[in-house]
Amino acid sequence: MVATPIGNARDITLRALDVLAGVDLIAAEDTRNTAHLLRLHGLSAKPGALVALHEHNERQGAERIIDALAAGTSVALVSDAGTPTISDPGGLLVRSVREAGYRVIPVPGANAMLAALSAAGLPAQQFLFYGFLPAKETARRRELEALQSLPYTLVFYEAPHRVLECVADLFGTLGEREITIARELTKLFETIHTGRLSEAVAWLNGDANRQRGEFVLLVAGAAMVAESGEGERVLRALLAELPLKQAVALTARITGEKRNAIYQLALTIKNGA
Repeated sequence: MVATPIGNARDITLRALDVLAGVDLIAAEDTRNTAHLLRLHGLSAKPGALVALHEHNERQGAERIIDALAAGTSVALVSDAGTPTISDPGGLLVRSVREAGYRVIPVPGANAMLAALSAAGLPAQQFLFYGFLPAKETARRRELEALQSLPYTLVFYEAPHRVLECVADLFGTLGEREITIARELTKLFETIHTGRLSEAVAWLNGDANRQRGEFVLLVAGAAMVAESGEGERVLRALLAELPLKQAVALTARITGEKRNAIYQLALTIKNGA
């Protein structure tokens, strides 16, 4: 299971290059993309060693790969970008290979969700990676309603042609929260913008280029405070005198409430919501 770059071709590990150069067979979501990546790094697949494995042929492809493994062939799986099986094909293959008694070895590397989370400034100790929401509005809002009380940072993938309606539904369902919009990560026009959910659609509409590319949307979790309101009272008092991070740390220590929840409440207070 070989992770490949999500944009910048240099974001590939030395181990990944060694594996791709040494295996007998490479199963790729799109063989043209993988052939291009190999050429960029001075590699080429052996004749007939680059085969397609995508969502439409994964079951048949898994059978072929198990047959190859039984014949002693070494196989690498890559997706178009990032880590295989993470919102990409490969999960069925992995299960089938493991059930057949063969070893599955991860070769870690680039991942859009983790890259965005590392640069968003939102709490990352606990988060929920949801991947793609449903394309239809009714189903999308229904699934968002099931997430609205969770105190964790929520991470979604979204396509450019749906990003406006998705962000509108995030605000309509989850209410006012902080959002980080990350697009074209590691590419020439990489953008990482943080603001309020109520302003996100206007920001996207402010420049047509902001709606282009592949998106990672990170939304603050639901703020949770004690029913007595003690956490909020303490936090507001400390925020009046101390920097945000110090006020959050002291509030957590004083009240025993979860630091992540207090941090989200602090952001809400700072934003005037």
